[in-house]
Amino acid sequence: MVEIKTDRSLREMREAGRVVAEALAAVRAKAAPGVALKELDRAARAVLAAAEAGSPFLDYHPEWAPVPFPAVVCASVNDAIVHGIPDDRRLADGDLVSIDCGASLGGWVGDAAVSFTVGRARPEDTRLIDTAYEALEAGIGAAVVGNRIGDIAHAIGRVCRGAGYGIADGFGGHGVGRTMHEDPGVPNEGRPGRGMPLRHGMVIAIEPMLIGGGGDEHYTARDGWTVRTMDGSRAAHTEHTVAITDDGPRILTAL
Repeated sequence: MVEIKTDRSLREMREAGRVVAEALAAVRAKAAPGVALKELDRAARAVLAAAEAGSPFLDYHPEWAPVPFPAVVCASVNDAIVHGIPDDRRLADGDLVSIDCGASLGGWVGDAAVSFTVGRARPEDTRLIDTAYEALEAGIGAAVVGNRIGDIAHAIGRVCRGAGYGIADGFGGHGVGRTMHEDPGVPNEGRPGRGMPLRHGMVIAIEPMLIGGGGDEHYTARDGWTVRTMDGSRAAHTEHTVAITDDGPRILTAL
């Protein structure tokens, strides 16, 4: 079931989204060679605490996971696509980092992700990250009243495939509202003109996940959470929570 939000609800969701944006900005500012992933998680926790916001990530325990998620951010490095657990690993110069974060505030949830390089960036990583943001922008551009979910999926997939990158099969965006994962699912590849029609008041997370090696294969690491590329190539992950409105798409997780 898809909940159609009122205009007041969208304004309230924007406040949750603002906290997510501030947390991601704090994490990115903290990230540097020698910094442990756990320190990035602490930076995000401080922002959530200051805003009196909760975390939809912390202790999240879907039935496929062996243990609850132990952090407020997912920190995925290099060949990790998504769901990386922040641990004692210290960042190295040139690491490609994807941070996914959520916040719960006033009964509503915001969810977003960024990818960036720590220190000196490799040209191939810069291109991968830039393409991930281009795919996100394309998906948001297709998120208009009168279009369908398939139009968003097609816009994302066209950018990813056109650049020669793989797409993590089985992973994609989703509805956002009272909880982090709601209907409808938003794939990162699909046929235009198919799927659920987009209506004013729908809120979705659009989140491209690109695999640099060009293949789609991935596996789950021994921790039961971290999803890695099968070929060992690097990955990038971007995401915004977006409201569908009669005036066009409204990004709820922008600074």
